[in-house]
Amino acid sequence: MTKFFLTKDLYMLIVMHHKAGNKQIESVTKAIEAMGLTAAPIPGSERTAIGVLGNKGYVDDTTIRDLPGVSQVIHVSKPYKLVSRDFHPKNTIVKVGGVEIGEGKRPVVVAGPCAVESESQIIKTAIAVKKAGADMLRGGAFKPRTGPHTFQGLREEGLKLLVKAREETGLPIVTEVMSPDTVSLVAASADLLQIGARNMQNFDLLREVGKIRKPVLLKRGMSATLEEFLAAAEYILAEGNPHVILCERGIRTFETATRNTLDLSIVPLIREISHLPVMVDPSHATGKRSLVSPMSKAALVSGAHGVLVEVHPEPEKALSDGPQSLTFAGFEQLMTELKRLNGYLGF
Repeated sequence: MTKFFLTKDLYMLIVMHHKAGNKQIESVTKAIEAMGLTAAPIPGSERTAIGVLGNKGYVDDTTIRDLPGVSQVIHVSKPYKLVSRDFHPKNTIVKVGGVEIGEGKRPVVVAGPCAVESESQIIKTAIAVKKAGADMLRGGAFKPRTGPHTFQGLREEGLKLLVKAREETGLPIVTEVMSPDTVSLVAASADLLQIGARNMQNFDLLREVGKIRKPVLLKRGMSATLEEFLAAAEYILAEGNPHVILCERGIRTFETATRNTLDLSIVPLIREISHLPVMVDPSHATGKRSLVSPMSKAALVSGAHGVLVEVHPEPEKALSDGPQSLTFAGFEQLMTELKRLNGYLGF
């Protein structure tokens, strides 16, 4: 698998002529490599582009621009390259189990409790959300919590229970990985690895999940700018793992009426800038059960490729995030509304 190198400097995108043949593309690639840089061809439906990576500053394009078959040389200055549409114009579709996430696909719904608490709780929830129409099951086995005296998750036992829930329902499972040394352990059980908001800039962890082929759900940090968010995703792609889903889960502002401020404007903006799919977590964003349904629908209208919703059999007894968790009946009602909305959206 090709491994790329991150820089925050200028890089080049070489656009080949639509009539350029394989020999001309190969000639340009060799010229780039002769400069000590990495060439990454990007085949398109009409023409091929070649990304130039590995530079530590401005690259003199004199030896490149006059080569046969070269139509245009573009210098781009961004802290992210592989996640950018400049580098990868075609939309990325991420497959999780049998579920496809991305442009043109029906928006997916990931549902389940904040934390796996017991076998009865997770199995019962998995069956209920599957019946209502959920595409995947969420549940935390390893839980990052603000305070050290709160429930931290069942860890390895929680992973085993998630596997049982998948065997029972067939739903792919989504769970969080918190440290580089547990990536292999979690990846052995999960279908989709979640990087939580607090770990968005845990660069060692990002590199580690980038080394495997397992799909990754990357949540936006609580105070992260769009540039920081996309740069974090770049760490994963730079290690060779292109299967990344971005997730908006609310940011920290001066507002205290909700848990966070859900920034839905970032959804269409990400779709303009990046080829990666983007989802929304209205549960963590709002922290209020009554707001989950309207913000889920708003997320889909804004262009999100799916939503993550917390569901618990008895929210009032949940060991974490009970106030934002839907009941089974509430989730069933939400799914009915989302199916109707999808019809208006053309799915």
